[in-house]
Amino acid sequence: MRAAWAEVDLTAIRENVAEIVRVAAPANVMAVVKADGYGHGSVAVARAALDAGATWLGVALVQEGLVLRSAGISAPILILSEPSLSAFGAIVEHDLTPTVFSAAAIAALAEAVAASGSAPVGVHLKVDTGLHRVGANPVDVLPLALQIVSQPGLRLDAVWTHLATADEPDSPFVGTQLVVFKAVLDQLEREGLKPPLRHAANSAGLLAFPATHFDLVRVGISIYGIYPSTELWDRAVLRPALSLKARVSFVRHLDAGEGLSYGLRYILKSPSTIATIPIGYGDGVPRNFSAVGGEVLVGGKRRPIAGTVTMDHLMIDMGSDPVDVGDEVVLIGRQGDEEITADEWADRLGTIVNEVVCRIGPRVQRININDNG
Repeated sequence: MRAAWAEVDLTAIRENVAEIVRVAAPANVMAVVKADGYGHGSVAVARAALDAGATWLGVALVQEGLVLRSAGISAPILILSEPSLSAFGAIVEHDLTPTVFSAAAIAALAEAVAASGSAPVGVHLKVDTGLHRVGANPVDVLPLALQIVSQPGLRLDAVWTHLATADEPDSPFVGTQLVVFKAVLDQLEREGLKPPLRHAANSAGLLAFPATHFDLVRVGISIYGIYPSTELWDRAVLRPALSLKARVSFVRHLDAGEGLSYGLRYILKSPSTIATIPIGYGDGVPRNFSAVGGEVLVGGKRRPIAGTVTMDHLMIDMGSDPVDVGDEVVLIGRQGDEEITADEWADRLGTIVNEVVCRIGPRVQRININDNG
């Protein structure tokens, strides 16, 4: 087996979801497990989240929903964006809940239900209130809702939207979106259409804007113990669930003046011990991580990544300290009194934590720990 792996603490997942359930109450909680559970493993995370009180699961792709169904998970699963028209047959067959925001999709879904002879299918109608990624224009929501309820095989189970700036607690735009969303809901209610579920809050909305909770909150990054922004650290007690680790695979001693890795841009100023680690940009460690100050932990101390990260390996500069093949290396997580977090990676790379954990590739084995002991 390759000496590089990610440890996923399912106890942390459960504790995070239980905390989210507490904060969200009386709204229900949807655990978003798209992108293979943000790199943590969708099936194991889904089971842990449901155990801790989540009542829905959310995925981006029909294929992601099928993975959960094939694992025996029977909880409601929402496809968070409108799928291709050819996918509605699989949605109906496997009891997935579709998001729609176009007349063509509603017609295709109604056709699929009629062809299958299944019971009526619940639909979540998405409205674009300002993010402008996907969703129906607010003026089109009523005609689309009427189209849904006119079909004997469809039910209007929810209307929802997505927040653009909820990770900025002082943002006035959340209020702007809520005004638009509530106006749409009021218009539907005047026409006798009152879906049982309304949802708007993502992880940031959950923590920063209680008015966005409605009947259901969709939480992604927070169930993995990662806060949507540093400004929200005091809003809930969350614990990171993922650690990224490897073992030293090769050690060599080099003289001052030697250059390391592609381009030889890392030049040793003094004689040093260099350790090679079998993980690289093919696994999600950024190629330029050394250039932005990337570090790892070995022996409870921070060590600099030395030179360009390659596809399958990176190197670290141990200076005059000893290191042996097989020694543990922590890229994300704690070792002794030191800790390197995914937030630190994001700060160095000028990105968000979501990208850091999602980019950890499938070549890195996931090992579930603390799962019922």
